[in-house]
Amino acid sequence: MMMKEMLYEGKAKKVYATDNDAQYIVQYKDDATAFNGLKKGTISGKGVINNQMSNLMMRLLEEYGIPTHYVEELSERETVVKKVNIIPLEVIIRNIAAGSFSKRYGVEEGTKFDSPTIEFSYKDDDLGDPLINDYHALAMKLATAEDIALIKDMAFKINDVMKNFFKDIGITLVDFKLEFGVTTDGVIVLADEISPDTCRFWDSETGEKMDKDRFRRDLGNVEDAYQEVIRRVSENRS
Repeated sequence: MMMKEMLYEGKAKKVYATDNDAQYIVQYKDDATAFNGLKKGTISGKGVINNQMSNLMMRLLEEYGIPTHYVEELSERETVVKKVNIIPLEVIIRNIAAGSFSKRYGVEEGTKFDSPTIEFSYKDDDLGDPLINDYHALAMKLATAEDIALIKDMAFKINDVMKNFFKDIGITLVDFKLEFGVTTDGVIVLADEISPDTCRFWDSETGEKMDKDRFRRDLGNVEDAYQEVIRRVSENRS
């Protein structure tokens, strides 16, 4: 697999073309941002952890019939993925009130929901990734009704698989963000990443935060929290 020119650089990753027109190479960075890029920093080793954890989780989800963009892990920081056109919808599943949900609706953080909620955000940094609903997405032609129904079904199934997986390793899956893309042969697959950057993880016994909130809220021990998550995940999936 030959890495060619860089196609895109985001907040956490770089994407490179390859000698295969249907595949990219993703390279994970240690850069950390929060509040739509207003807060910036570095989390040492984050790129390695997020790359390896995303790949472990993608392989787990594939075992449960969820199609993903994952192809092959090349190195600690680099992974071959299927070329996709990202659907500009961020999909947020919440099992417990936290973060922006608590602030927006005045619901106490830690309130458990009887059933998970789902939110869509329009993926546009300049607009601050605003919340939208199905009708907005259809009006803006971001996805078809069939696409949205499929994405919802996949997102809730992913939640079921991940909740059970993390429960077994003493971690509560509070909420998480997903992105989906369309492959060159027209299949909708899970893309982007699954990591402490995109999920809220609380230690099941202590309630200790084990995710990017430690960076957002200046709680300290960010690297230690990320390391503990990947340790538990790796031991369970080894």
